[in-house]
Amino acid sequence: MELQTILYVLAALMMVGGIAGVVLPVLPGLPLTFAGMLLAAWAGGFEQVGWVTLTVLAILTVLSVVVDFLSTAMGAQRVGASRKAIIGSVIGTFAGLLFLPIGIFVGPFAGALIGEMLHGRELHQAAKVGLATWIGLIAGMVLKVGLAFAMLALFFVMWFY
Repeated sequence: MELQTILYVLAALMMVGGIAGVVLPVLPGLPLTFAGMLLAAWAGGFEQVGWVTLTVLAILTVLSVVVDFLSTAMGAQRVGASRKAIIGSVIGTFAGLLFLPIGIFVGPFAGALIGEMLHGRELHQAAKVGLATWIGLIAGMVLKVGLAFAMLALFFVMWFY
């Protein structure tokens, strides 16, 4: 098999893995997708996808990382989440991966709830924080899915144009 074909296959796998990472927090999501796009562009000698397109894709990738961090934190901060709730949400997200697909949705909520309870909050306030954290996570995921499709559309339009 020729090297260029191997690079294209690797690039495609990176893009697919990155798209999965938009939903599964174990994978780096859109940064991995961008790396696959960059590899494909490089393997093709930047003939189909050039530096201008790659720069736009890089900006969208950075935007996705910012959205990822801010969405959950903003949701939690809006209701006065403690540091323990935010840490709990992160732990819950990773623990939720053991119980796919439900765990992706329940883990962050449960982690924030437990973290807030450990902080000494009452159940009602802890549940409110857990829900706000979960809503932030889902909002971030929706935004990242939108960015993923925008990136893929731009890449493939430029590739086949």
